[in-house]
Amino acid sequence: MKQSILFSLLFVATSAFSQSRFSKNELSINGFRNPSIGLEYRHQGVSVHAGYYITALESGVTTKFLKAGLTAWFLPVGRKENPSSFYAGASYLRGINLDYEKENALGLEAGFRWMVWKGINIRIGGIALIAKGHDVKINPTPGISYSFFFR
Repeated sequence: MKQSILFSLLFVATSAFSQSRFSKNELSINGFRNPSIGLEYRHQGVSVHAGYYITALESGVTTKFLKAGLTAWFLPVGRKENPSSFYAGASYLRGINLDYEKENALGLEAGFRWMVWKGINIRIGGIALIAKGHDVKINPTPGISYSFFFR
């Protein structure tokens, strides 16, 4: 129930903050961690993503998840055709090893995506990982992606 309310709020926030400066459609190949190692499709101010997510919840230990979710994009920055911008999102995570194996989790994240050059972009943000029976974990979420834009 809480997850559906959160996803609904994301859509409302997106319509409130959506800017016409975003390309109509974008497909990204995400190469590292944020939002996951996988694919992301954005339509104007909302995107969906799915992939493989790794994180170090403790030093020297890599915890692995499958991850899918929604992201809202807002406040575009700069004068480029495809501007840098802020984002906030929510994701479903399914643990595939260690303490989270076969467990469900919710990821709430926010950050900034910098459009470096043409389709290359870098993200820096943070995620709150929430799972039943575990303390809330907050981790940085760097990422690098290449995006293809379709107007």
